[in-house]
Amino acid sequence: MTKDELRAELERQEQRYKDEQGGEVTLYAAQSEPEKKPWRKRPSVQDKAFDRELARIEEERLKKDQEAPSL
Repeated sequence: MTKDELRAELERQEQRYKDEQGGEVTLYAAQSEPEKKPWRKRPSVQDKAFDRELARIEEERLKKDQEAPSL
């Protein structure tokens, strides 16, 4: 069933509903979907401290590698 056929069928059903049952049809505009924003976790104090500690350990390791004598 194509969109045009579906529209025609819905119009026939609407007209039959109005004629046979005396009903009233109200058309509403489609509601737009809300914008989806990516959820982002704000880093906690512990997360920041952990990152600083990792950076400190990495710096120490790099310093240690540079000080080691080359063979």
